[in-house]
Amino acid sequence: MLVLGFDTATPAVSVALHDGERVIARASALDGRRHSELLAPMIAKVMADVGASRGDLTAVAVGVGPGPYTGLRVGLMTARVLGSVLGLPVSGVCSLDVIAVSARGGLGGSSPLASTVPPGREFLVATDARRKEVYWARYDAAGRRIAGPAVGQASSIPGAAELAVAGAGGPLYPEAFGEALGPAYPDAGTLCAILARSPAASAPGLPPLLPAEPLYLRRPDAREPGPPKRVTPS
Repeated sequence: MLVLGFDTATPAVSVALHDGERVIARASALDGRRHSELLAPMIAKVMADVGASRGDLTAVAVGVGPGPYTGLRVGLMTARVLGSVLGLPVSGVCSLDVIAVSARGGLGGSSPLASTVPPGREFLVATDARRKEVYWARYDAAGRRIAGPAVGQASSIPGAAELAVAGAGGPLYPEAFGEALGPAYPDAGTLCAILARSPAASAPGLPPLLPAEPLYLRRPDAREPGPPKRVTPS
């Protein structure tokens, strides 16, 4: 097994390769305006780091958001093209779920972080949705998503002030949440591990695999221009 995974649902671009047992290469960059410029070179880098070719890949995993339209589209389109050209299965995972798994210590050492979630406690994941809002989801003590994903103001999330929160949304709105936890962004190593573990479905709190379709949760900021306005003589 050689799984290529990447997530572009946040300002961070994260790419990783997983051999079915562990992450063997990873790369990341933080630049919310350059997803399309960064992703392909980062994929090439992790492949080169282990001497792999595209023909060695067996599956593609991609974060499906929620996230802003432009960045999220870059990842989804890349995943679809790779799947089509190489004849590979492409699976999506909610990007908030990826952060939640990393916050609980990852799967089989997939995450560079130790668990940051208080044991036996529910918690939130929140990322920046712009417009003074966050994308968010709530998780039980085992890491299973029990509410969301949704988008809205941090102050409107039920019980947020009493719950620890992972993701970049916590530091953005500290007055609305409890303790802020890591990580801030989805980790592609964790994303790959979710796909690698899914056939066995043996890991507690394992997120579901989804179609490679974007979770926008709201319409993009860009709009097609309407018909030209009629000009009448004054």
